[in-house]
Amino acid sequence: MSAWTFHAEGYDGPDATALRRDYYDEVASRYWKRPATQAEIDEGLTNDGVELLTPPTGQFLVARFEGRPAGCGGVLLLDGERAELTRVFLRPAFRGLGGAGALLRTLEEAAAELGARRMVLNTRLDLVEARALYTRHGYAEIPAYCEGPYMEIWYGKHLAAVQGARQDIR
Repeated sequence: MSAWTFHAEGYDGPDATALRRDYYDEVASRYWKRPATQAEIDEGLTNDGVELLTPPTGQFLVARFEGRPAGCGGVLLLDGERAELTRVFLRPAFRGLGGAGALLRTLEEAAAELGARRMVLNTRLDLVEARALYTRHGYAEIPAYCEGPYMEIWYGKHLAAVQGARQDIR
């Protein structure tokens, strides 16, 4: 039995909120090359669209390791075919324990259950650990499907393999 569990939870619950704050703190601090302030984290999370990460438009998951909140991630339906992977994060203390790949697979399953056939994502070039995770799990670089100030590289993956793998396990 795995020490990891993944559950759909409201993005505004106490554990989800703390994880979202930790996520934003890490990505903003790395971008600015200095610690983000609490006010900057508050501002970054204001009107960030997280409310769309609920059915039928998306899903937000909390990852727990031995019952402790360890990470999070979301999927957002972009259209009838594609879902976007977003806010994928593990707290540093929980990295290297096999949770990132398992979280990614669970998010892919959630996207497939929402009807998506393809997963896409955007990230920054400096987030090398995230980029390595995505390519290790079958994501390939694709042309830009959106634009924004923090988007430097885009990835995509067909989810048919995810659905087929799930059927083989049953």
